[in-house]
Amino acid sequence: MIFYLNMKAMKNRLFTTLLCLFSIALSVALFLSVERVRSGARDGFTQTISQTDLIVGARGGSIQLLLYSVFHIGNPSNNIRFSSYEKIKNHPMVNWTIPFSLGDSYRGHRVVGTSTDFFTYYRFRGDRQIEFAEGSPFSSLFEVVIGAEVAKKFQLKLGDPLVLSHGISSEAILKHDQLPFIVAGILTPTQTPVDKALYISLQGMEAIHIGWESGVPKAGSIPSQDQINSDEIKVNQLTAFLLGAKNRIQVLRLRNDIAQFSDEPLQAVIPALALQELWQTLSYIEQILLLISLCVFLVGLTGILISLYTSVQERRREMAILRSLGAGLKHIAGLLIAESLTLVVVGSMLGIGLFYLMLSLIGPYLESEFSLYLPLSPLALNEWKIIGMVVMAGLCIGLIPAFKASFNSLQDGLTQTN
Repeated sequence: MIFYLNMKAMKNRLFTTLLCLFSIALSVALFLSVERVRSGARDGFTQTISQTDLIVGARGGSIQLLLYSVFHIGNPSNNIRFSSYEKIKNHPMVNWTIPFSLGDSYRGHRVVGTSTDFFTYYRFRGDRQIEFAEGSPFSSLFEVVIGAEVAKKFQLKLGDPLVLSHGISSEAILKHDQLPFIVAGILTPTQTPVDKALYISLQGMEAIHIGWESGVPKAGSIPSQDQINSDEIKVNQLTAFLLGAKNRIQVLRLRNDIAQFSDEPLQAVIPALALQELWQTLSYIEQILLLISLCVFLVGLTGILISLYTSVQERRREMAILRSLGAGLKHIAGLLIAESLTLVVVGSMLGIGLFYLMLSLIGPYLESEFSLYLPLSPLALNEWKIIGMVVMAGLCIGLIPAFKASFNSLQDGLTQTN
């Protein structure tokens, strides 16, 4: 009976009901969107690198090592010897390694010297592997593979020549213009720092620095490409390297072995722990997004309250007639609470639909422009908790107009002229 009366009442106030449903749906959709952005930002950050057991570099801070080796931000306090890298690479517990050598740039974007193992073993977002949109890995000394964002920003394509700059400044004056590189491959977007970097071989990184031993080029000391024999180039130093262990149970033991490495002081950090530590230093971002979520939630609840409270004022005559027919205050209160619950449940379901519509329309833009990956996945447990909170809050809010209705006298409702 209460459900039937609710349907009739909402049908009679169709425009007001639709406005209330729209308000609830919009609030729920915005609340879920902000929450998905908050969790997406955290997950995207912490899943920049995955399935890598250790990052090894010169001894220093773990966050500093993570920043320059994975995010290409900043510089190491020191490099490590290539001979040390080879010894650890041949450690019986090590399965694979990815060496990195940093130092140069292309128009403000990092150039990373590495090996083709980078394209084979590097993983992000679980088990996703780096893929090529065009071309293939570098196979000669002066070939370069570029990230998706670099290719898009500078309108580069396969076969284009590149002149790398010495140093990491976007306004670098010194350039390796006598030894240009050719684009051999373009990577698919990953929404990670991989998109913003360029990748050359370790030997290529050494080759462009022949004659730069003093930090600046010596006149007549820089050879041409034809004069450089790749077989004669020897790699002496690395910035850092990633490694995967044969057995993850042995990771802590392997980390201790590296920490006690006798040839030079090294450190090995577990990426997941370093990422969590770094995210905690940036936790104010998550707190701001959480505060925005709560504000959206409160605005939505206020809209529901205003709608229901106004409804009581509009329905004073209806309530008085029901009371004159024998309905008690508990029936009137039950009617208003049931209406509140119906509006909140239906509005929440519409809000979920609107949320997925917004996600499908805006998600690709956020992914391409801001590297914010928001998958069209089912609602997570915390998002279902949000829906539950909205329903419970709507139920509690229904008590306010029900309490107000109990103070309206029967005569007041029957004699009103407005």
